[in-house]
Amino acid sequence: MFSRQMWFLKRMMRRLWFTASLYCLFGVATALGAIWLAPYLPEDLPRTFGAKSVDSILTIIASSMLAVTTFSLTTLVSATSAAANSATPRATSLLLEDRTAQRALSTFLGAFLFSLIGLIALNTDLYGERGRFLLFLATLSMVALIVVTLLRWIDHLAGLGRVSETISRVEDAASRSLAAHRKDPSLGARAWAAPPAGAIDILHDKVGYVQHLDVASISRLAEDLDATIHVTRRPGSQCDPSHPIAHLTLKDHKKTLAPEAVASLRAAFSIDDRRSFDQDPRFGLITLSEIASKALSPGINDPGTAIDVLATLTRLLAQAPEREPAPVRHGRVHLAPLLEEELIDAAFMPISRDGAGQVEVAIRLQKSLCAIAAAGAADRMPCERMARSALARAQAVLSFEEDRDRLAAVHAELFPHRP
Repeated sequence: MFSRQMWFLKRMMRRLWFTASLYCLFGVATALGAIWLAPYLPEDLPRTFGAKSVDSILTIIASSMLAVTTFSLTTLVSATSAAANSATPRATSLLLEDRTAQRALSTFLGAFLFSLIGLIALNTDLYGERGRFLLFLATLSMVALIVVTLLRWIDHLAGLGRVSETISRVEDAASRSLAAHRKDPSLGARAWAAPPAGAIDILHDKVGYVQHLDVASISRLAEDLDATIHVTRRPGSQCDPSHPIAHLTLKDHKKTLAPEAVASLRAAFSIDDRRSFDQDPRFGLITLSEIASKALSPGINDPGTAIDVLATLTRLLAQAPEREPAPVRHGRVHLAPLLEEELIDAAFMPISRDGAGQVEVAIRLQKSLCAIAAAGAADRMPCERMARSALARAQAVLSFEEDRDRLAAVHAELFPHRP
C-alpha cells in the first residue's frame, strides 16, 4: 500500500506535463551532450560522414514538430470532449493519463526542443567537427523515434474518444481498484468495530472526497499515542466538518490529545474536490453506470451500449473473492467496511432506473445479477435484492403486458423463490 507521499508522486507521474517535461529534458541533454562528448571521438572519424547536413535536418524537425505537437494536443482535447459528451466527464481523467498519448505528445515536444537547442548551438559555433558528427547521429536517432511514434499515434487515434474505448479504460481502472479491494478490503487495518464510549471525535475542516488513505501513517500515530483509532471515512467517502473522520481512544483516559496529533491524523486523509479511481472501487462502477445511463437517455437512445456496460460490470463483479483473509498489518486501526451491497447499488441502481422501460436492458440486468450471485455466496443476497427492485421498477414502467410477463418469467427462472 502506498504512503501518502508515494501516492502523490505516482499521481504526478501520470500527468501530461510530467512526462512531457522528462522528454524535453532528455532532448535538451541530448543536444548539449554532444559538446562534452566530442573530445572523446577520433579526430578523423567525422570526415568520413556527411554530418554537414545536420543543419537542414534540424531545421525541418524544428519547423514541423511544433505544428505536430499542437495538432496532437488539439486532437487529444477533442477526444476528451467527445468522451465527456458521449460517455461521462468522470472518464476524461483516464484519457489524459493515457500513456500512448502522453508519449506521443512528449516525443514531439522533446524533438522540437532538441532541434531548437541544436540549431542555436550550431549557429553559435559551440560544436566542432566531432560535436557536429555526434549531433548528426543523435538527429538520425531522433528521426527514427519520431517516425515510430507517429505510426503508433496514428493507429491509436482510431479509437481515441470512442465510447467503446472509454468503457475499456474505465474497466481497466475499476478492475485494478476492485482487485486491490478484494485482496485487502481493510487496507491492512482491522475489521470494523464500534468505537467505545468516550472516544474522541476527530473532525476535518475540509469538504470533499477522500482520494487516498494512509493507513500506515495512522497506525504510527496510534502507536505513538498508545491509542486505538476507528476510521469512519474510507476512500471515496465524502467528508465535511459535521461528521467525524475517525474516533480516537486513548489507553490513558487522563491524557489529552495535542493539536499536533489531530493535524497528523488529518494529514493521513488526502481530500480533494473529486474522487479518484485508485483506492475507490465504487468510483469505477459508478462511472461505468453513468455511461450506461447516458446511453439510455432519450437524446441518445442506445441500449446496445448499456448492454455492453452490463457485460463489463458482470466481468468486474463476478471475480471470485479471496479465500484467505488479508493479514492485519495495523492492529491499532479499525476501518469502516465497504459492503458488497454498496458495490451492487453503485453498479446497477442507475441502470435499473433508466433502463426500466426497455425490456432487453431489464432482462440483461437480471442475467448479470444472476451471474454475479453465482460467483460467491457473499454476493447472492445483495444481487437478489437488486434483482427484485429492478423487476418492480420495470413492471411499473413497461406498458406492454407481454414484455412484463417475459421479464417476470426470466426473473423467476434466475432467482427462484426459496422459503
